[in-house]
Amino acid sequence: VQLQASGGGSVRAGGSLKLSCAASGIIWSSFSGSRVAWYRQARGKQRELVAELTSSGTSNYKDSVEGRFTISKSNAKKTVYLQMNNLEPEDTAVYYCNVVTESRDLWGQGTQVTVSS
Repeated sequence: VQLQASGGGSVRAGGSLKLSCAASGIIWSSFSGSRVAWYRQARGKQRELVAELTSSGTSNYKDSVEGRFTISKSNAKKTVYLQMNNLEPEDTAVYYCNVVTESRDLWGQGTQVTVSS
């Protein structure tokens, strides 16, 4: 089972990026019933939760990204997304996807997002 994250990059403040996290080796029913999330870790800081989408479909966001970031998933593609708009330099970090099924807690390898002012 593997999570492959992509979509990171370097943008100017105010720009947008869309992160993707594709799951492989996991059956559809497990993915569709999973809780998915994006975390980030800035240099010298602890990893923090950015956004989550619960198995019941409720989304929750870190206060500082509320209204700018949107988490979603495609069960058909077994992929988790994070649309990030109006990016700020404070959003600079390595972003990690997380998928929690009934029996597994999976992490992607991380993708770097750098926002310049």
